[in-house]
Amino acid sequence: MLQVKICISLKEGVADPQGITIKNALNSLGYQGVGKVRMGKYLQLKLNVKDEKEARREIEDMCKKLLVNPVIENYTYEIQDIGKGSKGSREAQSLRSFW
Repeated sequence: MLQVKICISLKEGVADPQGITIKNALNSLGYQGVGKVRMGKYLQLKLNVKDEKEARREIEDMCKKLLVNPVIENYTYEIQDIGKGSKGSREAQSLRSFW
């Protein structure tokens, strides 16, 4: 079993009205050190696939078909083996891919 974490963010140069609203609200609450804010999406899912290669193929397919608008968004993902008997630290098991 693999756990997948997907982070989706707006590309640079794409207007982010939610980020602006959050920044302004935080500033008005007294957090004057907050500068630029960008809003994004975070998804966490579990995949029951045979190997990492199949997981990557499925994740990228999901992102391209449904989760990400490639015109305005970028995504990154992390795959972690959480199956029974998996060994090693979380860092050693995590694999990242940036797009």
